[in-house]
Amino acid sequence: MSKVFPRVSRRRALQSATAGAVALGLLLWWLLPLGDEPPSGTIVFSTGTSRGVYEEYGERLRNEMAKDMPGLKVKLLSSAGSQQNVQRVATGQADFTIAAADAVGTYEQRHPGQAGRLRGVARLYDDYVQLIVPRDSDVDSVADLRHKRVATGLPDSGVRLIADRVLTAAGIDPHTDITPMSDGIDTGPAHLAQGRLDAFFWSGGLPTKGLEGLARKGAFKFVPIDGDLVAKLRAGWESGRYYRATNIPESAYARVQHGSTVATIAVSNVLMTRADMDPRLTEWVTRTVIKSRDDIGAHVHSAQLVDLRTAIYTDPLPLQEGARRYYQSVKP
Repeated sequence: MSKVFPRVSRRRALQSATAGAVALGLLLWWLLPLGDEPPSGTIVFSTGTSRGVYEEYGERLRNEMAKDMPGLKVKLLSSAGSQQNVQRVATGQADFTIAAADAVGTYEQRHPGQAGRLRGVARLYDDYVQLIVPRDSDVDSVADLRHKRVATGLPDSGVRLIADRVLTAAGIDPHTDITPMSDGIDTGPAHLAQGRLDAFFWSGGLPTKGLEGLARKGAFKFVPIDGDLVAKLRAGWESGRYYRATNIPESAYARVQHGSTVATIAVSNVLMTRADMDPRLTEWVTRTVIKSRDDIGAHVHSAQLVDLRTAIYTDPLPLQEGARRYYQSVKP
């Protein structure tokens, strides 16, 4: 028995074919590189401390850039964190980096001449301030840290910047009212577990792999940073405007939080470069950042929050010309 197929008008067939061609064209546009030949050469990317989110994101992004720009060599340079990262790009020691917005704003206030060279590439994800103490600790608030051994992050890190401010807002002198320690995420968790620290500050995306070992054992608890402290931070420092009150979601470290959120501070991270960076290279880098979100996000959870709609908001930095070109090219 022969099958009877419904008749399709010539007009409908042309419409379907046109729609298919447009969809295919958009797909090819997304996959094809920008321009005839991808950029080549060598760039330096300043990352962060061992076991931190900046380091892992930088490593994953380098792998993605190698796919899109095989002739481009990306040299990763470890760092103390945001404050050192900003300084390195501003002074030409690095070409690209990630830094928290409060560290960028602080550098602009302290070094207005050099800071004028800085430009934004993409807003990435938010850092969450995580104040951690042993599970059986008697510390339940920031004020309870007085006379304790507290890790406030490496010198020149974003953690040090914000930890000192949180302590000051709580009425604690970060130099005399505690025993300040310079541990970062690379050593802080182990030293806390060994009893060499009473508390440590960390600021990073959620979850941070450097905390997962302790979290699996349920070996720590979070100390909340409440909205009153956040209000004091915003009022007390010009770059405090980049802080917002938020909560660590209950799913971040499930075995520690037991279904509860934790009040804390969030601050956005910016991928940045300089005004004199080759705009074509920056355009390619921007495209790779947006395109690789899901691949990187499969390993770096916070990278899943990179979004084309919000990436252009790189406050306090204006967009670099190459990044601007990319966002204009994909504007609906």
